[in-house]
Amino acid sequence: MRIFLDANVLVSVLNKEYPLFTYSSRILSLASHPNFEVYTSPLCLAIAFYFAEKKHGSVLAKQKMDLLCQHIKIAENSSKGVSDTLSNKKIHDFEDGLEYYAAYQKDCKCIITEDIEDFYFSNIEVLNCQEFFKQYLR
Repeated sequence: MRIFLDANVLVSVLNKEYPLFTYSSRILSLASHPNFEVYTSPLCLAIAFYFAEKKHGSVLAKQKMDLLCQHIKIAENSSKGVSDTLSNKKIHDFEDGLEYYAAYQKDCKCIITEDIEDFYFSNIEVLNCQEFFKQYLR
């Protein structure tokens, strides 16, 4: 199963934000499971780095990002994704549209985010960490 992690899930892992870390870290660990492919986008990584850098400083934030990127796959933010976001009248938040189309182009079956309502336009299943955990990892 291909899953896409939104920036807020990455931030919770990088910054050990409880209680979400309990679920988000276990979901991220699926990157080493043969039945899962875990994706995020360069945009999500940039957002996650921003918050990790604020909490841990540049050097440690880069180390954390390097470790993270060794384990997950990166879906592109492509020119087609930009065009699709701009032309989709349902999408009001450009960033969410870019993330959605990055996940869509990699055929992800689920977007995991703590801001489910941001993806109201999605044709991909959207779950928060706890819901994903209950539905797929019991």
